[in-house]
Amino acid sequence: MTILLSVFVTMPVSASYREYVLEQLAVAGSVMAKKMFGGVGLYLDGLFFALIAHDRLYFKVDDTTRADYEKRGMEPFQPFADKPFTMQYYEVPVEILEEGVELCIWAKKALAVAARQPVKVPRAKNRIKAASS
Repeated sequence: MTILLSVFVTMPVSASYREYVLEQLAVAGSVMAKKMFGGVGLYLDGLFFALIAHDRLYFKVDDTTRADYEKRGMEPFQPFADKPFTMQYYEVPVEILEEGVELCIWAKKALAVAARQPVKVPRAKNRIKAASS
């Protein structure tokens, strides 16, 4: 019998980096930060559009925005240390993070990507089947 274990990477975020990112993103709107798995999820207008892990900011991407990150040599977020699995979030270049107007543009694009994602409806754990009597 083989047992496969996935090692989830802890995603520490320093308080100072978290505050810096929130200050920089204030130009985009009222961003809300929520702790998640040692990292931080960022929400704007109720949409999960970004995350912070290892003191790095990642924005949600899709086929319309991914190239902007790749041409700058940025990498996707990889939550598991032992798997090549990546998520649809790419690291934001430092020069973008440091430039408020440009950061707002990139954040709005990430927000648009998040808005295009289909809403996932949670599955019921125990479905009650109607009696067929």
